[in-house]
Amino acid sequence: MTRVLLTGGSGFIAAHTLDVLLKHGHSVVTTVRSEAKAQKIKAAYPDHGKDKLDFAIVPDIAQPNAFDKAVISDPPFEAVLHTASPFHFNVTNVQKDLLDPAIIGTTGILNSIKKNAPSVKHVVITSSFASIVNPSKGFWPGHTYSEADWNPITREEAEENAMMGYRASKTFAEKAAWDFLEKEKPNFAVATINPPMVFGPIVHNLESLDSMNTSNQRLLWAAQGKFKDEIPATGVYLWVDVRDVAEAHVAAFEKPEAANKRFFTVAGYFSNRDICKIIKSKFPQYKDLPSDSTPGGDYPEGGIQNGLYGFSNKRSIDVLGLKYKTLEESVIDSIKSFQAVGL
Repeated sequence: MTRVLLTGGSGFIAAHTLDVLLKHGHSVVTTVRSEAKAQKIKAAYPDHGKDKLDFAIVPDIAQPNAFDKAVISDPPFEAVLHTASPFHFNVTNVQKDLLDPAIIGTTGILNSIKKNAPSVKHVVITSSFASIVNPSKGFWPGHTYSEADWNPITREEAEENAMMGYRASKTFAEKAAWDFLEKEKPNFAVATINPPMVFGPIVHNLESLDSMNTSNQRLLWAAQGKFKDEIPATGVYLWVDVRDVAEAHVAAFEKPEAANKRFFTVAGYFSNRDICKIIKSKFPQYKDLPSDSTPGGDYPEGGIQNGLYGFSNKRSIDVLGLKYKTLEESVIDSIKSFQAVGL
């Protein structure tokens, strides 16, 4: 058993990560923004006492020293999983809404650990394909994305729109973590988990379909009939199931060989058209789905083989031992979980 601090416990990825941690027998303290969020998570685990699941309130991760108290524990923490970071495009100020919480949140927690939690040996950070992809290259046929790639985005480009702001927030936050490791030489190792689009079932923290996490929205909208006349462009053609991402976070501190590595956690390719086809075949009650002749939502010309970048998920399989779920499995389980809250 390891004593683990999990930040952002009510988030989509964190909720599944908490599940894996408890199943593996670890003792967890998770940070949340409010007491109400803590109570909601607690209600989902009625059989777990304070020794197995406890909470720390951190209202604003972008504040200096936000995590100073949260990293102190008795018994002391040995691992910290930092998942708290904004992923939404409801942005009025890129700096304040995206860059600050991501960058200051990451450097802040690393500083707090170094200062106040010398027992911590492993830190795992939720990063993203957003910090790997080079958007200026487009579909980049012939290139294989891996952990060796970095998004070359600049500060100026970050201000262009919310999407660029989000990609910059993930890139700059992850770079800040690796810079911290190099300059500060702390007594803990760092690993980053870099997923592309994350689909999969929602768990205890979703109050309504209106508060759906950003990546799952396209599955919801497809089932709701919003793609009936035209399927929107897919954008990023790589995906992964949230349960595999959660397993990756836990394996990244359980396995010593994961120390100081990035992990590109990707299950494979998808298109919005693929999603619509799966929903149509498995959930015939949803009538307003696109037909084969509905325009949009497909792979670029040349298809997966000749029209699109490749990917390597070899390190995540070899080191973390991931066995990736299929798109069909992920979509089916997602839609079933949406039905539980009113789809």
